[in-house]
Amino acid sequence: MADNTARLGLAYIQAAQAQKHVTHNDALRLLDGIVQASVVDRTTSTPPGAPTEGDAYIVAASATGVWAGWEGDLALYVDGSWYRLVAVQGMRVWDLAADELVVRIGSSWSSLAVAMGFLAQAESVSVAVGANGGATGVGVLEETLSGLSGASVDSTIDIPDRAICLGVSTRTVSAITGATSYDCGVSGTPAKFGGTLGVAQGSTNKGVIGPEAFYANTPVRLTANGGNFTGGAVRIAIHYLEIEVPG
Repeated sequence: MADNTARLGLAYIQAAQAQKHVTHNDALRLLDGIVQASVVDRTTSTPPGAPTEGDAYIVAASATGVWAGWEGDLALYVDGSWYRLVAVQGMRVWDLAADELVVRIGSSWSSLAVAMGFLAQAESVSVAVGANGGATGVGVLEETLSGLSGASVDSTIDIPDRAICLGVSTRTVSAITGATSYDCGVSGTPAKFGGTLGVAQGSTNKGVIGPEAFYANTPVRLTANGGNFTGGAVRIAIHYLEIEVPG
């Protein structure tokens, strides 16, 4: 009979063993760290000076001190000592610092979204990735243009260089004054994403265009109609596709 379990390395109680409670308690201690595991973070390589009982970490590269050689494994602090929990394939751990579930795959940890091929909800995500890193992404950039003033206002966010723009959507979040309506577009094409848009609070527009490539960072421009802007706020969202070259 082996001395330890095959997967997690928990010590068996041996026949006629003295002090059996020591082995049993040690196994329980390790199980307490592994089951429903969570870690403080996975970026720390040096044991903290004043850890809290029950703290655990996924040991980062170039580990030092008692953690030396534990890179990628879990370090659990319990009963005044650090215990090594050897990572196994498929182990799932909640990373408190990153606020995400990570999975052990090969010799590294990956977020569950990456491991399972899920699409994350983020400002910009890759929806297809080739073996060498070439990727197709989808993105959205948002900004609220407030205190509108003058004949036109440009956004500080841009349609990205080499992006394929699908459109720009707008919402009037605070009633516009001075103008009777406004256009949403870019320099040279003021109503590209919609013309004669509503100035009343709550007015919206989905400014869809035929997908169009942009070859420079290009701000969105709001242009006043019937008079200059003297107040109000409009929230804009740029919707686009982008490509990443392979490595």
